[in-house]
Amino acid sequence: MAGISCGIVGLPNVGKSTLFNALAKGQAKVENYPFCTIDPNVGVVNVHDPRLDALNEIEKRPAKISALIEFIDIAGLVEGASRGEGRGNQFLENIHHADLMVHVVRCFRDPNVVHVRPCVDPLDDIRIINLELILADLQTAERALHRESKKARGGDEAAAKAAHVLEKLIALFGQEKPARTAELSHEERDAVRDCRFLTFKPVLYVANVGEDALPSMENPVVARVREFARQEGNAVLPVCAGIEAEIAELPPDEAAEFAHEMGLPDNALLRLITECYRHLGLITFFTVGDKEVHAWTIPKGITAPDAGATIHTDFKAHFIRVEVTAFADLQRLGSRHAAREQGLLRVEGKDYVVSDGDILFFRIGR
Repeated sequence: MAGISCGIVGLPNVGKSTLFNALAKGQAKVENYPFCTIDPNVGVVNVHDPRLDALNEIEKRPAKISALIEFIDIAGLVEGASRGEGRGNQFLENIHHADLMVHVVRCFRDPNVVHVRPCVDPLDDIRIINLELILADLQTAERALHRESKKARGGDEAAAKAAHVLEKLIALFGQEKPARTAELSHEERDAVRDCRFLTFKPVLYVANVGEDALPSMENPVVARVREFARQEGNAVLPVCAGIEAEIAELPPDEAAEFAHEMGLPDNALLRLITECYRHLGLITFFTVGDKEVHAWTIPKGITAPDAGATIHTDFKAHFIRVEVTAFADLQRLGSRHAAREQGLLRVEGKDYVVSDGDILFFRIGR
């Protein structure tokens, strides 16, 4: 199972399941009516990393194992979801399990595709989703404040700190602002961690465009979403989900030819995964075993023993040292032996902070 989970959210019929199909190659059901997706579809996707291919060309192992990322196709939220409308409680609970919200916004006009709103207005769609999440968090915060205030009156200092943070957040929610915009210290965030606020989660907007926007995938509607996201401090990735779903069903050679004919410059789905990594602060390191080369995903800034724990807990518990080669050096020199001869294979201890693209050889004892 993938350790990273991205929830695809949005109003009904904006293209969530179509995007999921493109990512997971046809695992989701897609129909032209609201609430087609009731139970969330889950797809675990291999993260294509050209560095893994290049590493295997050098090391020539029988297998190569990609890093994984999980996408959850969450049913469309509607106005009133925070009050349980449209099975809203179930949908909100599904979002709790995601590390990142991939918010799909409809940026195309098609009279043949039903929209739950009177007209296609992406900023209004964004407002509805954001407001429902904020209202759900407000209810959570008010319940938690009642509980923590009661404990604080009994002299519980931790509860008093939590109540203070909750009061800040409730005031913010009253201004229709998400929790991630709050200026909180690490200690303050830790004080309310158990509340699992939805709006603490990072967001990536996906502007779903029609074929008429190809190949640039830009139009005035996308420009409006970009400006909104810029003010919010978020990114926007334009994607033509319908075309990407078609491409995903083709063999690789035909897919590349079709994408070229449509004027698509690169793989939009790879860019989406790359953006998900960036939003979550993730990097990749590699290992070379007897039978395979392997890509692993870790948060940026962690040390070698913690990185080793993603492989097996023994790699942290019995860590002695790690041999490190930067991917760029290995690719340039062509072998670990050459890297060692050039002094570019280093031995590092438990305080070493892993960098993106590191090739690691762990040494452990018992």
